Amino acid sequence: MRKKSDFEWNQEKDRVNQEKYGVPFALTQLAFADPNRIMLEDLSHSGVEKRFYCVGKVAEEILTVRFTYRNKKIRIIGAGYWRKVKRIYEKENKIH
Repeated sequence: MRKKSDFEWNQEKDRVNQEKYGVPFALTQLAFADPNRIMLEDLSHSGVEKRFYCVGKVAEEILTVRFTYRNKKIRIIGAGYWRKVKRIYEKENKIH
């Protein structure tokens, strides 16, 4: 599991994400600890700064975390429990 210092986020985006999706950014760190996590590049939002998805199990749910690498840290951009990405996780990990 990564140390807390490996992660950062904007406090206002965290508040908005909690209101919209019910997921605090502090919780997203657990998705990265899932040994079966899936990492995907977010092609539709990558520009100068590449963006990615980490899809991992957190408390028996599949959490999708949008992030980038900035200053050698994982910068959380958004997170939620999205069905489309959950299906990808289940397919990749052969969960029926």
